[in-house]
Amino acid sequence: MRSTPLNAIHRDAGAKLVSFAGWEMPVQYPAGIKAEHLSVRDAVGVFDVSHMGEVETRGPGALRFLQRILSNDVEKIAVGGAQYSVLCKEDGGVLDDLFTYRLGEDRYLTVTNADNHEKDFAWFVKQARAFDDVEVVDRAADYAMLAVQGPRARGLVQRLLAGGEALPARFRTAELTVAGVPALVCGTGYTGEDGVELLLAPADAPAVWDAVTAAGAAPVGLAARDTLRLEVCFHLYGNDLMESRGPIEAGLGWCCKEQTGFIGCDAVAAVRAAGPSELLAPFVFTGPGIPRQGNAVVGGGEVTSGTLSPSLEIGIGMAYLPLQRAVPGTEIEVDVRGKTRAAVVKEKPIYRTKEG
Repeated sequence: MRSTPLNAIHRDAGAKLVSFAGWEMPVQYPAGIKAEHLSVRDAVGVFDVSHMGEVETRGPGALRFLQRILSNDVEKIAVGGAQYSVLCKEDGGVLDDLFTYRLGEDRYLTVTNADNHEKDFAWFVKQARAFDDVEVVDRAADYAMLAVQGPRARGLVQRLLAGGEALPARFRTAELTVAGVPALVCGTGYTGEDGVELLLAPADAPAVWDAVTAAGAAPVGLAARDTLRLEVCFHLYGNDLMESRGPIEAGLGWCCKEQTGFIGCDAVAAVRAAGPSELLAPFVFTGPGIPRQGNAVVGGGEVTSGTLSPSLEIGIGMAYLPLQRAVPGTEIEVDVRGKTRAAVVKEKPIYRTKEG
């Protein structure tokens, strides 16, 4: 198993460490999942997400190349901007969902999911062979990544900046000095709350983690990261996204611009035109029980993600449902280990943040 530069800090803090995507990662700290979750909803928490991968694309053909492989309109990313997209196969199946940051006129950094990084990088390299003016570089070993999230996150990080520097707005990036350390600061995150993600040299990560926690951020593990993202219906690759389904079924048609000609665009356009046979829909239990991935929906459908919501104190989840049953307000039943649990389909997000 690989370990992040913060492994010793997590151990000293009493974190429970587990294997995740080939990495030894903190799943929770002594405070517990609920306390960590609520610290992000009510104040500020910090996550070690150094297991995520990074791919740099540079050269005169970088824009044309990324426009070919990413589903969104890369041309719309200004220098210093950020954009969400999916990576599709020719048949429209989803290989991964990604964030891409434009660092310069002909220089981009794409963040991959940890479990998919090697596969994604190989896909980038394969597709780049058709372009003689682009270079694709694996930068995963060059970055550690901290996510500072919550309604007080920006104020906390702002106090750690060098004098006169300002944090980037949401979906913007800036190269700043945080706690005396150079960092790429990105106005993105995976919790539904405001905040930033800090990309740092691995050797600098412990000092910045210590500064952020000393300033009041609660350490948060992978378990609370999952409950936070599920409350706001953010997708998890391997649960809600997969090669056997496309972005339209997943509700991600908004980040697919077929007119750009991305790989898989014809298949995605065909599903959009015909209408999908199923949709990924959020739901809430109306009584006891906790849904889990793989639970069957009675009458058709399958749960992809499920948990007990710390904010709402009830079972919540997402499931692929037949189109006619994926309508908010529809009553469904979920088979949880042989017990039928009543639920109702909801609109996204399941939990609305205090500013949302």
